Amino acid sequence: MAMESIINGVQGFMYPNEVELQWSILIVLYPFITGLVAGAFILASLERVFRVEEVKPTYRLALLTALAFMLVAPLPLQLHLGHPERSFEMFLTPHKSSAMAMFGFVYLWYLMIVLVIEIWLDFRKDIVLLSQTTTGPLRLLYKAMTLGSDNISPRSLQIDDKTGYIITVIGIPSAFLLHGYVGFIFGSVKANPWWSTPLMPIVFLFSAMVSGIALVMLMYMVTTKWNNRKIDMRCVDTIARYLFYAFVIDFSLEMLDLIHRIYESDESFKSLDFMVHTKLFVSQIVIQIIFGTCIPLALLASTQLFRIAEGTRKLMYSVAGVLTLIGIFAMRWNVVIGGQLFSKSFLGYTTYKMEFATREGSLTAIVLTILPFFILWALIKLLPPWPQTKPST
Repeated sequence: MAMESIINGVQGFMYPNEVELQWSILIVLYPFITGLVAGAFILASLERVFRVEEVKPTYRLALLTALAFMLVAPLPLQLHLGHPERSFEMFLTPHKSSAMAMFGFVYLWYLMIVLVIEIWLDFRKDIVLLSQTTTGPLRLLYKAMTLGSDNISPRSLQIDDKTGYIITVIGIPSAFLLHGYVGFIFGSVKANPWWSTPLMPIVFLFSAMVSGIALVMLMYMVTTKWNNRKIDMRCVDTIARYLFYAFVIDFSLEMLDLIHRIYESDESFKSLDFMVHTKLFVSQIVIQIIFGTCIPLALLASTQLFRIAEGTRKLMYSVAGVLTLIGIFAMRWNVVIGGQLFSKSFLGYTTYKMEFATREGSLTAIVLTILPFFILWALIKLLPPWPQTKPST
């Protein structure tokens, strides 16, 4: 039985199963984190595969960043499940027709085969040397991480490099598949006009590249300063340039989708237009488009068009990076939450009420957002991504 009410955030005609949102902040966080993984790996591939030497100082850091966030990526989904232990059934009884179920295999392939092996090959020489120079429990840990392979002759390292190159080449489409499938799932929901667009996987993919590149750029600047090292501005300028290019493509795709919706103007357009101007005005127009897209693009474009002092460029890159991450998160919010705020009849609207200290509340989301940075800190302590000799400042 439908209801017409303006009580408890419900307005217009809605069925009872449409009043409560099925997907919460955790489902917003999930594609955001996986996007950071894919973007960080793609940035790392610029040096390994495409030989962009300028970004070499961030190569190892990008890999460790991807691993740290990859380890946390499935946790939002696990917490969202009523019985998370049942998630292992997707491996025991796989359903090839289920895009969500097949993600488990994509995740294992990318984490265990691509990311972990590439990091091990790249850090193997360092691991062997550390197993010989450290003492105590760390020595045993490094010994275990060598996997019994302590040969670091030039020929052996050359084989590591060639193998790592092949894995990275394989990893690029794997990274695309990892995050592109998230957009594929949303774009395949024909009953929801907010999601049902063939551009959804492509938009998700390019927004992932944008967020991952912005994160690694920020992490490089922060960790370099933290360790009293000199920031390689040639490296940061190159990363910012690629970030600008990816951002322009991402924004163009989103505008293309918007123009297509306006031109088509089907029966759902008035309902979606009403939401954008009311319930999603702040999150989409103000945060995503103005602060999360237009301002970062203007800052990045300014550094490409004008000669700006180094200190000012650092500040502009930092502001652009932070606003970019906020904007991409807002985009995920508007897709996941926004797509659930209207009824399937387009005659009713509801609101999302986010609790605090619950399994799917804001506190849990904050913890899951911060957790990858602690994991990254531990990984950096275990496998320092920069040369041991500090450059002159």
